[in-house]
Amino acid sequence: MKLLRILILAFISVALLMGPSYAQEFITIEGEVTRVLKLSIKDLEKYPVAEIKIKDQKGEEHVYRGTALSVLLDSAGVTLGRNLRGENLTKYVLVTAVDNYQVVYSLAEIDPEFASNLVLLTTHVDGKPLPKGEGPFRLVNQIDKRHARWIREIRSIKVLFSK
Repeated sequence: MKLLRILILAFISVALLMGPSYAQEFITIEGEVTRVLKLSIKDLEKYPVAEIKIKDQKGEEHVYRGTALSVLLDSAGVTLGRNLRGENLTKYVLVTAVDNYQVVYSLAEIDPEFASNLVLLTTHVDGKPLPKGEGPFRLVNQIDKRHARWIREIRSIKVLFSK
């Protein structure tokens, strides 16, 4: 019995040291893109890092770290910047979580040439990986007063035409 307790404690210790285990370890960016991206946390380390210090719904301040969604969309060849005009302004981003919860952003509200808003694909909060149930990927939007679009456990990001 004592050996069983030791083995259980050892297993729990190893699991805690390994960090959270997620339902899905990557996301895809697809749709109206020139290059489909399949990204892991390791892949995101190649992109510029940004941080947002913001209060959660309980009023507690946190620092979220990740990559600007606009940077990732640009890497996938999404029309942004000076080319985001005409029919391209009818494109939107559909973000889907592993539980099929979905949120929508217009390209213009993500593009830094249109808005001063920062929509961040986060992987860390307060210097630690996002906890299970939130990560490994979460969108945080610095101007949303309500956090219903702070989608957790992201599975895919699709760029689509509204037509």
